[in-house]
Amino acid sequence: MTTPPSATPPPSDARTPAAPRSGPRPAPWVRTRLRAAPLGTLLAAALAFVAVLLAAALPRAQDRGADQALRSFLNDSGSSRTSLQATAPAPASGQSAQALDQTLKSLLARTGNTFHVEAEKVVHGTRTNKRQPLMNPELSRPHGLPPEMSLLYVQQAQDHVKLVEGRWPSGAPRPAGGAAYEPPLQVAISQQAAETIGARVGSVLASAALVDGTPSVEVVGLFSVRDETEDFWVGMDCLPRACKKFVGESYLWEADALIGAGDLDRMDLWGHDAQDFWRLPVDVDRLRADRLGATKKEIASYVAGPTAATLSFETRRERLRTTSWLPELFEQAHERRQAAAPLALIGPAGVGGVAFVVLCLAGALAADRRDAELRLLLARGGSRSAIVGRLLREGAVTVLPAAAAATGLAVLLLPTPRLAPALLSAATVALLALLAFPVRAAVLLTPARPAGRWRRPVAELLVLAATAAAVLEVRRRGVAPAGSDPDPLLVASPLLLALCGALLLARVQPVVTGWFARMAGRRSGLVGFLGLARAARGSGARGAGSSGPSVLPMVALLLAITTGGFGAAVLQSVESNRLGVARLTVGGDAAISAFGKAILPDGLAKAAGELPGVRTSVPLWIDHDSALVGTVQRSSQVNLIVVEPAAYAELSRVLGCGSFDPALLATGGGQPADAPVPALFSSGVARLGGSGTFTVQPGNGGEVRVRGAAVVDCTPAVPAADAATVVLPADRATALIGGSDRPNRWFGLGPVDGDRLRALVRSALPPDSATPAAAPAASASPVASATPAAPAPGTQPADEVYPVRTSADAVAELGADPLQRSAERLFWASVAGAAGFALLAVLLTLMRTVPERAALLARLRTMGLRRRQGVALILAETLPQTLAAALGGALVAGAAVALLGPAMDLSTLVGASVPTGVRLTAGPVLTQALGLAALVAAAVLVEAATSGRRQITTELRAGDQR
Repeated sequence: MTTPPSATPPPSDARTPAAPRSGPRPAPWVRTRLRAAPLGTLLAAALAFVAVLLAAALPRAQDRGADQALRSFLNDSGSSRTSLQATAPAPASGQSAQALDQTLKSLLARTGNTFHVEAEKVVHGTRTNKRQPLMNPELSRPHGLPPEMSLLYVQQAQDHVKLVEGRWPSGAPRPAGGAAYEPPLQVAISQQAAETIGARVGSVLASAALVDGTPSVEVVGLFSVRDETEDFWVGMDCLPRACKKFVGESYLWEADALIGAGDLDRMDLWGHDAQDFWRLPVDVDRLRADRLGATKKEIASYVAGPTAATLSFETRRERLRTTSWLPELFEQAHERRQAAAPLALIGPAGVGGVAFVVLCLAGALAADRRDAELRLLLARGGSRSAIVGRLLREGAVTVLPAAAAATGLAVLLLPTPRLAPALLSAATVALLALLAFPVRAAVLLTPARPAGRWRRPVAELLVLAATAAAVLEVRRRGVAPAGSDPDPLLVASPLLLALCGALLLARVQPVVTGWFARMAGRRSGLVGFLGLARAARGSGARGAGSSGPSVLPMVALLLAITTGGFGAAVLQSVESNRLGVARLTVGGDAAISAFGKAILPDGLAKAAGELPGVRTSVPLWIDHDSALVGTVQRSSQVNLIVVEPAAYAELSRVLGCGSFDPALLATGGGQPADAPVPALFSSGVARLGGSGTFTVQPGNGGEVRVRGAAVVDCTPAVPAADAATVVLPADRATALIGGSDRPNRWFGLGPVDGDRLRALVRSALPPDSATPAAAPAASASPVASATPAAPAPGTQPADEVYPVRTSADAVAELGADPLQRSAERLFWASVAGAAGFALLAVLLTLMRTVPERAALLARLRTMGLRRRQGVALILAETLPQTLAAALGGALVAGAAVALLGPAMDLSTLVGASVPTGVRLTAGPVLTQALGLAALVAAAVLVEAATSGRRQITTELRAGDQR
């Protein structure tokens, strides 16, 4: 009996379909949370974007500034100092152009790793080692000395000259049959050199025979140089034109000549021997500051090391030698970068500290806002790790795209070869932005432990100990110890001082604010008491753990003000020192000088003193060739100055040369005619013979008896510390010294317009001549006769005959170093970033407390509180912390300058050698403190004015949960 198909049991491996799930699917956590708070999501992404953008941009800006400073320093050093100079004796068997080229290929093959050579600017060839005298009688012989000549073969020479007569040398044909006669070497010389020594095309120039068969040279061509300032001519000064060589009191001409490749094998016959040379200019525009150490090692190996030995073996030139100034220049560049590093790092350290505080504050405020939600999830069975994981995924969707976009933008806006520091810095900040909220949430969800009263004091003591150690190390060895990179702990010392001040202020501010609240409570008004009382206990504080978010904005403000104030004080000292150096260099804020023994045109000094901005006008007569008789050395050369004492005393005081009473140089009418003239001595004269009565013999003749009335450290007209200078009052000296009544120098103090002063000088000259009037002088003076005369009419423009110098121009020259500008730009950008983050910290706190504050104002409005009083209440609640941070930041910045300033060397930033130390001035510190406080106060006022416009009925809804 068969079983019906319908009764056949299913196969054993058949699967029954699962029953459909009942109920709705759970909503995705991340998407739901982001949609629930779109504004908070956008703000978090914006904060991460800005923080990561700054973090990625700062290292790249530092690299760009360092590279630019290095390249500018090397370019200013000149191509001769930034080239590799390779030399080798010419082969005894005869030289060839192909051998020179083959050696050049070997030299170039060992470059290109950390440094590159500009192949199109390479100069190589052969030169004779000694110049030989030309015995032709028709040549120019000043003082009876014959001209001298050396021969060169430079393969690239034809590309840099223009043949003006004759032909280019190719080599003379050799006599057949091995005759002993040697034909002349064919040469080409510059047209200017030929005119100087008296040679022409076709001249056969013979030298004194050194060995048998020494050939003569035949001039077959004349050339002109297209650009004598071109780097190609470095080291070949006597090729474009003849040079003057002094032999005792006489001189002779030196003129070099170019030969062709056909005479290379006979070149050594001209001067015993010849030397091959290769000048390899390094491409400084491709050097990188971050690889400077590796580049220095590679060049050192090229000069004297494994590379040099390999090149000697490959080229088969055992005496191949390479020299270069680059290792020394690299060391100088590294020292300059070290000296400027403190200012370049203080700003980024400050903005980094403030950004860290702001990110922590944002995480703390977010955890405080969602505290109830997180505790509810924990109470419903969620584990702490699961909740933190969800928060991490939520933050990753917000932070990581913003961080990636910010990093890409920084790389695009600031191109530089090195990428790793920017990526590392950006990843660190992105990780901090991602973990700030989950870590804070994990701390809040951790079961409460017994409060340890010792934790906070121990942490504060640790910070205090680290700060004390950093300050002591800075005072002991400076921020950037010589020979090493700046220590991060030493660079962060201003930040540590600011942190100590913030910790102290966090303890003091609630106590002081509470005291003010109690004082306000004794008065009839309610607004002041209520606002100060809320400020004393922390606005918007919720629960036991909320003190941190209320303190962090103050910490951010104090860090920003302290680092900004300290850096501004450093820059103020740099500007002050730079102005002092410029004034000493110029002799005032403006100066007009006369060429040689010339004098200023009549009326020019008076007209210059009447220009707008001139506060003090000092015309004077100066003679650098005077003699002081009667000192220990019997006779010493001194600088003699005749000037009006009162104006000169003001000039000396402003320039810091030392104050003196002009009455000491006064000469009353009751004194006898032969009485010594009171004089002001510089310290150089005091070292020669002390004080007393001496005789001064001016360079234009005569003599004047003087007595020392005072001694000063330096004099503005001759600011050199070791210069011996005698200053005489004009009322008596002009009658005793001929020509001293007409000034040859003018100095002025005040904001003088340099262009207007130069225009005045040009207008003071006759239109048909630029020659200065000659000073009346006794021609019998031997010193005067040795002095160069004034230029002939029309030979020099007025700006060269009467050069005008201003302190503003000198300051601009001192501050033109890209290293200085880069450090200053980076610092001010960091200050702006720190101020923005500090303001953001205050705004985040205000935004967090907006619902509670709005409800409070709404309830108080129902009790009769006016809108203006509501604004005053918000200001009274929020401004005490801002004002405390501003005051504390100013005090801590002043303390940082007093403690750390004496150890800072500002010479590199100034551009000249100046005494070590930073001056403590109130202006820069107060500007930073008051400026940031005003910015925060304006933001608080705007927020307070907008918060009072909420509807009372909306804020008083029943069951509203804030």
